[in-house]
Amino acid sequence: MGRSRTNSGSAEDLLIKLDRDAGVPLHRQIETSIRAGIRAGLLRTGASLPPTRTLATGLGVSRGVVVEAYQQLVAEGYLVSRSGGYTQVAASMPPADAGSAASTAQPTARGVGFSVDFGYGRTDVSQFPRAAWLRSVRTVLTTTPNDRFAYLDGRGVPELHETLCDYLNRVRGTSALPGNVVICNGYGQGIALLIQVLVQHGARRIALEDPSSNDDARVLAGAAGLDVVGIPVGPDGVQVDALHRADADAVVLTPSHQWPIGGVLSAAARAEVIRWAKRRGAIVVEDDYDAEYRYDRSPVGAMQGLAPDRVVYCGTASKTLAPGLRLGWLVVPPHLVADVAAAKVLADRGSPVIDQLTFADFLARGEFDRHLRRMRPLYRRRRDALLGALRTHLPDLEPAGIAAGQHVVAWLPPDLDEAAVVTAAARHGLAIHGVGPYRIADTGPGGLIFGYATLGEAAIAEGVALLARAIRDVRGP
Repeated sequence: MGRSRTNSGSAEDLLIKLDRDAGVPLHRQIETSIRAGIRAGLLRTGASLPPTRTLATGLGVSRGVVVEAYQQLVAEGYLVSRSGGYTQVAASMPPADAGSAASTAQPTARGVGFSVDFGYGRTDVSQFPRAAWLRSVRTVLTTTPNDRFAYLDGRGVPELHETLCDYLNRVRGTSALPGNVVICNGYGQGIALLIQVLVQHGARRIALEDPSSNDDARVLAGAAGLDVVGIPVGPDGVQVDALHRADADAVVLTPSHQWPIGGVLSAAARAEVIRWAKRRGAIVVEDDYDAEYRYDRSPVGAMQGLAPDRVVYCGTASKTLAPGLRLGWLVVPPHLVADVAAAKVLADRGSPVIDQLTFADFLARGEFDRHLRRMRPLYRRRRDALLGALRTHLPDLEPAGIAAGQHVVAWLPPDLDEAAVVTAAARHGLAIHGVGPYRIADTGPGGLIFGYATLGEAAIAEGVALLARAIRDVRGP
């Protein structure tokens, strides 16, 4: 194991033992063994691993099994591929998520004095793939034609339109065409542009999920003079029968992972929403904010693929890479593309070209896919830590929407008042939000929103323990 700077060795050098009766895929067993050796310091920085063919022969497996294991560990940041086919232990390790000082680092709190903050809607920006992003920046600066740095039309650069369509059609099941893509500065600007265009086209009422986020569509629609009507949400997403009664010209949905409750809109309900939109000539705005993160269920395709002429698809890099990039995209029905692009030009003359081209190269190289493969198991471990802590300390809370995303809602039992729990938690140094402020009709059971993306496992356990103490205070002797 101590040999480095060479690319020789055998399976025995890595002490990998495979159990073919364990029911665990062989590539996973190889990943686990190498990962454990790196974490334990048995494989030091710069140590070279055996060639994939050599290791495969030693283990008695196909080379593809070893290649898959190495690729996953490269994606997670444990290994790095060098020119000439060398695979070595990376110079900087990903932070250990459990039982380490890194995992207990204080989170960024929205207020002062909180020791743990379960703030929602965040991503772990410490995991941003800087080296891969820098490679794409260098490529853009050295190869991009001069005319790309001039003023462009409001839709953005063609290179990003094409790579986004390839990605979305492959991963999200959209029916996106490059000519229908408009690049914007995150979802906030995207929904503002859409509301502006909908008003121009005569919209008077917009329907929103209830509960739903109250800092984007609801505020912007009200400011634009639209009537806002809430559509109740159940465990399986928005209640479509209420949408038929809403007399709305547009509806904003999070069908793949409803925010905040977490339900998935069924295939039958999606088809009914599409029928409603076609019958009324209405627009469905699909906010696909965190669909890349799924843990216990198969991928759920986007609604846009069912009706590209009625659905506006909204996506961003905020939950996958970093919100500070301010990169978002709209896949717009053909009859609205020109007006949305014109609204974008009036807003800011277009999003930064270098950022768009960098993301296009990042996508084309497969770096976005690799980053997501690395982040999914990290977020899953944090979600599992949260669910385990709730089972231990607060078994009478009922988690919902746990199969995907970066947050969990936990419903409170009837004897607990949501506002009282949030207030008591703050006294114990815990920041957490209730579901109540995000309701339009202001009715429904009490619940808490646990954002876990930026917290290590130890901090998550500490936060739930603090919440348990707060709830004991609320309940009294």
